[in-house]
Amino acid sequence: MTKTSTQDPTAPTQTRAEERRAFLFLAVFLAPALAVALVGTYGFAIWMLQLIVGPPTG
Repeated sequence: MTKTSTQDPTAPTQTRAEERRAFLFLAVFLAPALAVALVGTYGFAIWMLQLIVGPPTG
């Protein structure tokens, strides 16, 4: 026999406070950290490429 309900009554439910805390963590800490890491990685890759290949010529 299967349940017709889509929600599991034993599963923990998230409260609005937990969702707000998760959003603030993502928006305030994780997104800026990932942005800095991405830009830093790109800059480092360009720097290493210029050391190997040489500066751009115009």
